[in-house]
Amino acid sequence: MNKFLFGFLVIVTTALMGSSFAVGKIGLEYSSPLLLVALRFTIAGVIMAIVVKILKKPHPKKLGEWKWLVLIGSLQTAAVMGCIFIALRTITSGETSILTFTNPLLVVVIGTLVLRIRYRLQQWIGVICGLFGVFITMGAHLDLRIGTVLGFMSAIAWACSTLIVKLHGYRFDTWVMTAYQMLFGGLILFIASFLLEEPFFEMNALSLGILAWLAIAASIIQFSIWFYLLQTGNPERTSAFLFLAPFFGTLSGWVLLDEKLSYSLITGGLLISLGIFLVNWRSKRELSRLLV
Repeated sequence: MNKFLFGFLVIVTTALMGSSFAVGKIGLEYSSPLLLVALRFTIAGVIMAIVVKILKKPHPKKLGEWKWLVLIGSLQTAAVMGCIFIALRTITSGETSILTFTNPLLVVVIGTLVLRIRYRLQQWIGVICGLFGVFITMGAHLDLRIGTVLGFMSAIAWACSTLIVKLHGYRFDTWVMTAYQMLFGGLILFIASFLLEEPFFEMNALSLGILAWLAIAASIIQFSIWFYLLQTGNPERTSAFLFLAPFFGTLSGWVLLDEKLSYSLITGGLLISLGIFLVNWRSKRELSRLLV
């Protein structure tokens, strides 16, 4: 893949990742948060499940393997997205995206404490840099608003899901895992919606357009491009560009919602982006060693 195409696809997929925060916040004017995200991922999951079935992708044959897809879906889709969409009701889309995308930093921390994984010094510098960025983003003080807590909880759930995929993802075809974790997560969110909120969805052209954008553009298309890049390029190099997602999340909030770009948000966001880059980036020499 040439560099121009790679760069273009990276920008498209991370822009779609980031845009979902601002678009989702607009959608909350017409829907309760858990129902909106349940509809988003159930629709996306059903479409992708049909596609992987038509393409005859290998599906799990043992019941015990399906439980991992349910667990991944409960974390990656239900917990992460549920926390995000509830957080969007109390804090800006920019703040939510920045907090959520601290998950690569938390992967290092949780992986070390729980799984005893050893990480490089560069990655720990990235973690310190990123967590300091979170502190600055929150105005250089510990602000325990419910939205802030939920935004950070979404990052923790995402980090836990990433580690589970790291340990058990080899069992599944990537596309099958993506399809069913979205579907199972969406169904779990439906249950949560009817138990934890008063669900409502106001049907009109704008709300349906928002739902279509979230389910198709920001879920199916975004995941498809991202996994294409991971499979055709170098996963470590590609993952390093995740730092662009909170940038686009903040930018889309500014453009679509007229959210203010405070100095603390910009400075903290830059530090978090640098931290994500350091956590994921590998030099050519390191990559060559991995291939030996």
